[in-house]
Amino acid sequence: MADVLQNDAEKIMAIAEREARRIGKGLAIAVVDSGGFIVSIRRFDGARPMTPLIALSKAYTSAVMQRPSGMLKPWSNNDPVFFSQVATMGNFPIVATGGGMTLKRDGEFVGGVGVSGGTPGEDQLVAEVVVGELGYETDFSEWAGAKAPATESD
Repeated sequence: MADVLQNDAEKIMAIAEREARRIGKGLAIAVVDSGGFIVSIRRFDGARPMTPLIALSKAYTSAVMQRPSGMLKPWSNNDPVFFSQVATMGNFPIVATGGGMTLKRDGEFVGGVGVSGGTPGEDQLVAEVVVGELGYETDFSEWAGAKAPATESD
């Protein structure tokens, strides 16, 4: 799968650059493998200096946590102290925001992609376009503890 991801990295960059132009934003995009190691990272014209590092954190999160970065928001809200500790344990920060998508094909986790530079919604949309166009899976189970516990009235 490493070869597939390496080949897809250029396609991912091309789709992201096309989408950045379409929405008129200076974006950065990062692709990592399943261990969170950098495969490719680019800062497109007009992207602010920090955007590649933010995109990398989103890609890393999506790869090592094996679900899109935005899915971690309920966990970060429900247990902020523990989440803040976990967020600093890896090679890059773990973030709970949109714009990071897990790259999963045929049930195998192959990496993550992260987008930064637009609004949170724009970043998420670009990441979703990338995974959709390349046929990556988009179905992930919710994070444990993401839902509020059931009450007796439920």
